[in-house]
Amino acid sequence: MSFTHTTRCFVYTRLIKINGARSRLISRSSTLVDLKSTNSHTENVNIYGVKRNLIYKSINNKDLIMVHSKAGSFLEQPKVNLVSANATVDRMFHCATKSNTSASKMAQLIDGKQIAREIQEELRKKIETWKAQGHRSPQLTAILIGDDPASTTYVNNKMKAAADVGIESKTERFGTEITEEQLLERIDQLNNDDAVDGILIQLPVPNHIDERKVCNAVSCDKDVDGFNERNIGRLCLDMNTLIPCTPLGVQELIKRTGIETFGKNAVVVGRSKNVGMPIAMLLHADGRNDTCAMDCTVTICHRFTPPQELKRFCRTADIIVTATGVPGLITSDMIKEGAAIIDVGITRITDPSTGKKKLVGDVDFEEVRKKAGLITPVPGGVGPMTVAMLMKNTIIAAKNLAKKRNES
Repeated sequence: MSFTHTTRCFVYTRLIKINGARSRLISRSSTLVDLKSTNSHTENVNIYGVKRNLIYKSINNKDLIMVHSKAGSFLEQPKVNLVSANATVDRMFHCATKSNTSASKMAQLIDGKQIAREIQEELRKKIETWKAQGHRSPQLTAILIGDDPASTTYVNNKMKAAADVGIESKTERFGTEITEEQLLERIDQLNNDDAVDGILIQLPVPNHIDERKVCNAVSCDKDVDGFNERNIGRLCLDMNTLIPCTPLGVQELIKRTGIETFGKNAVVVGRSKNVGMPIAMLLHADGRNDTCAMDCTVTICHRFTPPQELKRFCRTADIIVTATGVPGLITSDMIKEGAAIIDVGITRITDPSTGKKKLVGDVDFEEVRKKAGLITPVPGGVGPMTVAMLMKNTIIAAKNLAKKRNES
């Protein structure tokens, strides 16, 4: 396959200062430069579940990699040391014009299952290292109230994922007759149990129990769902915290797929406090702070956004994240060519052609994929990432608690 390459590029430079195990982005700059390219060769590879054409180039005696996609082309230079060991520079070259190779008419699928598997393998290795240092396995306790089939399936999937990465887990089951006082008492016991690192309350809870009170009762340090109001508040302030799993999974999908976010327009459809709002926070917040957010310009739409306004906002978006549970809400006439579509919605409907039940998202998938640049399927997109992020949060909680115990 042959490509026509532009030589005029924007060079984005990020200076990252590393302090121990933590890093902080301390400056950005951009410059328009002319690059003189010579030899190159192309290889088709799979990057985090998305097919890309990698073009290896030598520019001014430096090896660079161009990642070509429908959305454009990118050159990435490996990190190089600057002045001392505690500073690095990471350069990304964003081509000012696109390759003239004809793009596929179908959006590239973001394979959430594959990315989640890769993350879980990374976490498994981290736990092995953690245990080799003399620590016990992280421990996750889930509380399941009632016998709702969907909730039971979700909890079982989470427990299986925990076993796969090396997290010890157990599920405590209660009947729907449990009182709010009894549930809060059990949560308090788990909060004070040093053998427990993470506490998961499977939602929804019965109507006679105050969901917000229950979420706030879980210790901030063990709140692996990230639903305690103090953790949500820290997220809003771009502070280090346990982040809700689905929003964190969306952020991880975007980053690992290589979707550009800096200065881009993003629309979040849905404003729930557990999903839509935290996603919007992660998209718009300053990437220099603890949450390593994505520096987008974000518009939030919801049930009272007039349909014509929803369409107008979505048509300007480089990234659309929808989390409403309304099947077929986002249609192809609402998006612009090449946009990245992240579908968090999941609804069980009856397939009119077969009469069988199936899961669908908020997006009219078959039509939108003809116009989008990247798109997540339902199922198999965001869902597996939510579970992977729960495992990640449990490991973070275990390490933070161990550090606190050592310091006390």
